[in-house]
Amino acid sequence: MGLVVQKYGGSSVADAGRIRAVAERVVGAREAGNEVCVVVSAMGDSTDELLDLAQQISDVPPARELDMLLTAGERISMALLAMAIAELGHEARSFTGSQAGVITDSVHGKARIIDVTPGRIRGALNAGAVAIVAGFQGVSQDTKDVTTLGRGGSDTTAVALAAALGASVCEIYTDVDGVFTADPRIVAAARRLPATTYDEMLEMAANGAKVLHLRCVEYAKRYEMPIHVRSSFSQRPGTVVASTWRRATEVSEEESTMEQPIISGVAHDRSEGKITLVGVPDVVGAAARIFETVAEAGVNIDMIVQNVSAAGTGRTDISFTLPQADGPTALAALQGITAQTGVDNIEYNDQIGKISLVGAGMRTHPGVSAKFFGALADAGVNIEMISTSEIRISVVVQAGDVDHAVTAVHTAFDLDTTDIEAVVYGGTGR
Repeated sequence: MGLVVQKYGGSSVADAGRIRAVAERVVGAREAGNEVCVVVSAMGDSTDELLDLAQQISDVPPARELDMLLTAGERISMALLAMAIAELGHEARSFTGSQAGVITDSVHGKARIIDVTPGRIRGALNAGAVAIVAGFQGVSQDTKDVTTLGRGGSDTTAVALAAALGASVCEIYTDVDGVFTADPRIVAAARRLPATTYDEMLEMAANGAKVLHLRCVEYAKRYEMPIHVRSSFSQRPGTVVASTWRRATEVSEEESTMEQPIISGVAHDRSEGKITLVGVPDVVGAAARIFETVAEAGVNIDMIVQNVSAAGTGRTDISFTLPQADGPTALAALQGITAQTGVDNIEYNDQIGKISLVGAGMRTHPGVSAKFFGALADAGVNIEMISTSEIRISVVVQAGDVDHAVTAVHTAFDLDTTDIEAVVYGGTGR
């Protein structure tokens, strides 16, 4: 028998009807001769509802107690799914993250997985049962407290369990039919990718594509675990993410003779802000002091641009992007060193968006940059910052230009399809 790990997101288990539908799909995989381990998210928007409830009690709830509260949502999902599977005549056993052996560090709210010791899961599978695991949670190695993994935590739980159990594939069930060349909410003509590579998916996830979380893909790449992204609302073949296109098409149920395209897709991100330090003295160590301060504040930086110093002034401007949620923290830290660094002014703009063109074939095809910037120019979109890698070009634009820019670039690179593929069944795309 093969071993399959399946993960179902919040929209896939949003109500009793959806849970019964998931149970039928799980039982189908079991009756096909597979051992099946299932990871579930909380039902629908229940995690957000628990967060709102906590905020009604306390403006700053204790991190430990907040984790205890938020993990309740996944425990509800796992127990209900086990009941639904039992109604179909199959045994299922549910496990919390700690019972499943998901060992993490002690950082509440964004813990990282240190190890997975799935002895109880293996025992349930050996007994012929379907093992159901609450995603998004684990237990601290040091304190033994319950922890949560942060955004995308259930995806990461599934991949980690798949690697620890030696599964043949990790199936991520969501409410879209796979990975698309753009967000279906913006580009109705977005095309489904039958397969893509870890590197391409990492770039797309890091630059705003929400169907898979960055940490999940990083974990999959580290352990060479193929991910099969599918919809729990349809029987379409989805998208396989693996080390190479050849490996991805081997895992996929869909036969594909297509060669790797030059461009995999257009991603966008509205969750970043931009800080500009105006009038930075152009001297050795000035930039180092600025970014050391940001790092000490625990803020991650994305794109950085430094202008050439103005003639005669010996001063320059430095701009960088960062998560909007970290904007106030970074500003407070930088304002504390303005006198020391001699910076004239600090500006912050949270009305920006990032557009990224991703494709491993870009490095061997000339003219990609020219077409990309030409499409933005023809659409009347002004560019504020530019960043590149071997398989990505990213630009920062004004927030109001994001949808227009994504559509223009998608069309310019012939990614539009006439088939109606980009359906968001549950309304969230996760």
